[in-house]
Amino acid sequence: MPRDTLTREQIIQTAIELLDEEGLEGLNMRSLGKRLGAAATAVYWHVKNKDDLVVLAGDHVWDEIDLPDLDALDWRTAATSMAAALHAMLSRHPWLVQALGTHLFYGPGKARHDDHSLAVYEAAGFTGADADQAAAAVFTYVLGNVLGASATTSLMRRLSRDGGDPHEALRDTMAKATEVATRFPRLRARLETPAADYNAAPEDTFQFGLQALLDGLADRRPEGHAL
Repeated sequence: MPRDTLTREQIIQTAIELLDEEGLEGLNMRSLGKRLGAAATAVYWHVKNKDDLVVLAGDHVWDEIDLPDLDALDWRTAATSMAAALHAMLSRHPWLVQALGTHLFYGPGKARHDDHSLAVYEAAGFTGADADQAAAAVFTYVLGNVLGASATTSLMRRLSRDGGDPHEALRDTMAKATEVATRFPRLRARLETPAADYNAAPEDTFQFGLQALLDGLADRRPEGHAL
């Protein structure tokens, strides 16, 4: 594809697809150009470098999050909806969780999400710094909840690149971890449950923790605000 027919939108969308499949380590201008059917140099007419492209791609995926109508929903339903949508987006794009520790992100996509998130907690009755803290508490909870899956995805890719069988390595590790766990009664009792899987948690853990967090925020709202 000649550079004059490439668009920034095409480049960003293709970069997201490559990042989803290969992670941060798999994104480079040569592989991106190959997917686009263009020379790597053509991409540089639209983005400065790989880091610039990661920031653009990272902001773009925030637009996947639907913003609930605060005139139609109560604050808690809206907060649950936004948290679930954020969780789903980060789960679809595990590279973004990793990139948050290596890149400085900004842009209209994330700003749109953050502004509406603040509106949700203002609708709950929080103002100023209290609204900031409520929004940040839920955001960091969601981020922490997807961290394990994101780390596992990155780990499996690294093991594959090193030439080994990642699934065999995981099985060997889990066998050793199981042997250790048998020495501890509570871990031993859970060895046959989903919680025993690598970086796993019991079913519905995300919703359980989210509702517990929202329960706490509901209790801290100023008096006079309906649930």
